[in-house]
Formats: sequence, structure tokens, C-alpha cells
Amino acid sequence: NLTELRELYIDNVDFSGLRTKWCETLSFLPNLQVLDLSRSLLSGPINHHLANLRSLSVIRLRDNHAVSCQVPEFVANLLNLTTLDLSQCDLHGKIPKKVLQGSLPHFPKNSSLRNLNLKNTSFSGTLPDSIGNLENLASVDVSSCNFTRLIPTSMANLTQLFHLDFSSNHFSGRIPTLRLYMSRNLNYLNLSSNDLTGGISSIFFEFRNLETLDLSSNKFSRLRLALSKPRVIPNLTNLDLSNNQIFGERACKNLTLFLESDCLTCTPTNILCETAFFSAANNSLTGIIPESVCKANYFQVLDLSNNDMSGTIPTCLITNSSRTLNVLNLARNHLNGTLSDTVPGNCGLQILDINGNQLEGMFPKSLVNCNMLQVFNIGNNQISDKFPCWLKNASGLQVLVLRSNKFSGNISCPRNNVSWTQLQIVDLASNNFSGRLSQKWLLTLEDMMDAKPESGFELKHLRYATGSSRFYEVTLSLTIKGLEIMLQKIPNIFTSIDLSSNNFEEQIPEEMGRFVSLYALNLSHNALTGSIPSSFGNLKHIESLDLSTNNLSGKISAQLASLNFLSVLNLSYNNLVGKIPTSTQLQSFSPTSYEVNKGLYGPPLTNESQARPPELQPSPPPASSDEIDWFFIAMSIGFAVGFGAVISPL
Repeated sequence: NLTELRELYIDNVDFSGLRTKWCETLSFLPNLQVLDLSRSLLSGPINHHLANLRSLSVIRLRDNHAVSCQVPEFVANLLNLTTLDLSQCDLHGKIPKKVLQGSLPHFPKNSSLRNLNLKNTSFSGTLPDSIGNLENLASVDVSSCNFTRLIPTSMANLTQLFHLDFSSNHFSGRIPTLRLYMSRNLNYLNLSSNDLTGGISSIFFEFRNLETLDLSSNKFSRLRLALSKPRVIPNLTNLDLSNNQIFGERACKNLTLFLESDCLTCTPTNILCETAFFSAANNSLTGIIPESVCKANYFQVLDLSNNDMSGTIPTCLITNSSRTLNVLNLARNHLNGTLSDTVPGNCGLQILDINGNQLEGMFPKSLVNCNMLQVFNIGNNQISDKFPCWLKNASGLQVLVLRSNKFSGNISCPRNNVSWTQLQIVDLASNNFSGRLSQKWLLTLEDMMDAKPESGFELKHLRYATGSSRFYEVTLSLTIKGLEIMLQKIPNIFTSIDLSSNNFEEQIPEEMGRFVSLYALNLSHNALTGSIPSSFGNLKHIESLDLSTNNLSGKISAQLASLNFLSVLNLSYNNLVGKIPTSTQLQSFSPTSYEVNKGLYGPPLTNESQARPPELQPSPPPASSDEIDWFFIAMSIGFAVGFGAVISPL
């Protein structure tokens, strides 16, 4: 009785009971024009029964992961078809020769197709020149497929495009002169994560309505900008050139001229004045950071990390943090000098990463105004200062990295007025901190004392939302026993403390045993005394524990034998005595984890005391400066497994 039905929307309904008969059921609706069965748990192939629905103009079957087949050729006979969405299905093979009113490799000119979405499918091969025949296309998304070779020059014919996404494929070679700027509506262009080469031409900056331009993760080697032409791209909010091979001072000067040319005043013809996201990270840019970068008034994210840039950090970058700048990443360059003490009262910085430069002097105390800081990473510089109690207003601080600087003094704060309850990563290693480990300050680290439930816990990552449907992921390196691990997509369950290579003394506070969510703890190369706290037996999630090269004494607590996730342990170069507690875990470590203790014995050492006269004890090894890069592409609940897989006792 539904033979006259024109439109059928039954998405998000469980049709798993139909098994493979859903196509046959629909064949009794000969006048159907719109079919939407997205996310309906369909299974099996798309069979010939749908060929009877010759009036179909819209087919949406997305997110049916059990629909496993090739696209049937009869779809080519649906002459009224304007929208076909098969994304997030288990499609495979090459697109057949007769599909979408033609084929890949051939599309006829009389197609009325408006939207082509093959995202996250297994289609492969090349895009044919005949794709240029689909002149009515407004949106093309073939991201995360396996397309290869050159982008066809015929794309220049698609003058109706407003959305083009070729990301995460294997397109190679140079980008043709597409003349896509003829499409006045194009506002999204993503060619990231391919193998494209050559120069980044000024052609990309000729699109009048472009809002997002992502050319990251390719092999572009030059930045070519024709400054003689007027700019017609006032709405650009996301510009990502990161992870390419752009090198040299000339490229940087081009970028400088580009910024100076376009942002002298914010007129409708200026380009970066409206840009919110700009990244040229992971290239080989040299030269200085131009003052003109500050003329882009709406930056939310500025990332120039992992380049070879030198000189000082422009004062205006610090001063302008009052506007919209939320993420500033200049890490791993060759920047020098000091930071200007001109941070405004309404500082908006949430992520500040200047790790791995040559900055010196004291850090500007006006950073006290940055009460929204979540990540403060100034490691591997030459900064001489005290513990940053002046960051007391940054109550949402999650990452504090001061590693390898010249900080000194104790880590307690006057009147205990600092409470960073959300801190999950603390790295103060390789400085000149001294004194006792402050019990009161440790007790403010509430997030580390919070046992995360095994189920029902919402996993999140350290990232910043730009407000334009994209996220800036925090990347961080942690050093554990000489191994530098590059962490990406850092989960909120990961917690770490590294206080190694300082001058801390006296006993380890029992309160550290309350950090039940801790994954890694490094207190090595200090002057700590007393016994290993029995409360360490509460660290049920800990995977790496390094207490080496201190003056710890007494026996190894039997509670350590219950730490089932422990995969890295180093207690060497102390004054421990007695038999190593018996457990499969503690006996699995190398003898080097226990070496050079006065009277320690038992497996994995020999059954006799390993006592040595103090005068015969060799000097402890220095903290390793040789670092091996381990790249974690993603981290999740299974982080514990990953740690043990790549880090073993040395």
C-alpha cells in the first residue's frame, strides 16, 4: 500500500533482523526518490533489487559497517541520482566502470550529481580526467581512501565546488594549476596527508571565500607567494602548512612578506587578518619570526614548532596574548634571548610551548595573568628562576614542564596558596631544585589521587578546540630512563612525575603513595634518604618507577611485589639491604635494576649478599643524555600495554 511513497527516512533504526533481505523489501517502493537508511545496522551486499527504484535521486547508507561489497554497476542506471553517500561502510575494490552515471575511469557529461562522498572506504586507483565532466558537483570528499598518482587537471572544470577533501590518500606529484579560484563558493580545501611535492603556489591564496586551507603532511618544499596580486581571501580562518619539507630562509622571508603585505591594515583584501589557525610546524624554516606575524589579529593557534628559526620571540606576540591567542607553540627551534614581561591582564593563553630553544634569564612574572593556562612547557632552555608559584591563578593547569633549565630553590610555595588540582604531568628534571619534597604541595595534586574507574569513565585527550570543527592536539615528550617518548593524543588517565637530577634531600613523603593513578615516577639522581615508603604499594597503575642513585636505605618494601603493571624498575646505587621480596614481577627485572646496594640479595641477584665496601663502590652513572625517540601515534586505555612494550630495564 506504499507504492506511491516518495521519501523514506528511517535512519538510526535497528534493521539487523532483516539480514541481507533489506534490498528486496525496498524493491516494492517503485516511486521512491529519497532513501535514508544511515546507521541502521544493515548487512550484506547492495543487491540488484534496488535497480527497480529508477526514480531515486538521494541514497544515504552511511555508517552501516556490515554492508560489505563492491558498488554495484546498476547504480549507473539511476539517471536521477544527485546524492550518493556510502561512507563508513565496508566497501572494497575499485569503483566499477559503470557507476554514478558513468564510471571511474569515465564520467559522462550529463550527470546531475551534486555530492560525492566516499570517505573512509577502500576505493583505490586513480581519479580519471572525466571527473571534470561532473560540472554540477558542489561537494567532493574522498578522504581516507587509497587513491594514488596525480590529481587530474580537469578538476578546474568543477566551478560549483564549495567543499573539496582529498586528505589521507596517496596522491603524488605536483598540484596542477586548477584555477579553482574560479569557484566563488569554495570554502574548504583539504589536501593533507598525501605525497604531493613541489611548491606551495600563490594560487591557493586566490580563493575568495576560502575558510580552511590544509596542505599539511605532504612533501612541499617551497613557499611561493606572488605579492603583486591583490588578496581576495578575507575569511581564511584555518591555515595548516605543517609537516612538509619547506626549508630555508627564503621560504621564511616569503612568509614574512606575505604577512607584511596582507596585514598592514585589516581591509577586506587582507589574508591572515581573519586567520584563527596557522601552523607551519615540522618543516625546515630558518630566519627570524617576523614582527608582522602580530598583525594577524585573530590568531587562536600559532604553531611554528620543529623548524630552524632563530632570533628572539617578538615582544608583540606576548603583548597580543590579550586578544584571541590561545595556543603558542614555538618549540624545538633556535630562539634565544628573554621573554618580554609584557603579558597583559586579560591573557588568553591556554597552551604555551617553547621547549627546546636557547631562552635565558628569568621568566616574566606577568604570566600570572594567564589564569587559563593548561599546558606550560618551557623545558630544555637556559632559564634561571625559582619554582613558578606565581602561576597560582592557573587553577586548570594540567602540564608543567621545566626540565633541563637552571631553576633552583625548593618547590614549596608561601602560605601554600598554589593549588593545581588538575595537574597530570609534572617534569622538573635536570635543574638545581633542592630541599625537602613539599608534602603540602604534593597533596594539592588531587587528580593524581583520583582512582579512575575501569568502566564508565569518559576518555578525553589534551587538546584545544579552535571553535571551527577542528582540534589542536597537544604533543609532549617525556624522558624515562634515558628514553625520550613523544606523546600524541595524551589521554586524561595518564599521569607522570619526574623530579630526577636535582638536589632533593631527606625522606620520600609517604603522601606520594596516595597518587593511585600515577603511571610513571622518577626520583633518581637526588640525595633522598630513608626507606622506600610502604605506601608505594598503593600505586596500582604505576608502570615505571626509578629511585636510583640516591641514599635510600633499609629493605625493599614487600608491598612493591603487588605492583602488577610495573614494567620499568630501577633501585640501583642506593644503600638498600636484605632479600628482594619474592614475586614474579620483581624477579623479572634485570640484575642491573638492583646493582650497587650494600646488602641486597636474592633473585635476580645471587642468593648471597651483594654488599660491597663503600670505598669500592663505583660511581653512579650520570643521567643519560642520549635519547631515543619513541613515537606513540595514539594512546588510549591500553596505554599500560604500550609502555611495557617499548621500555624495558636497561
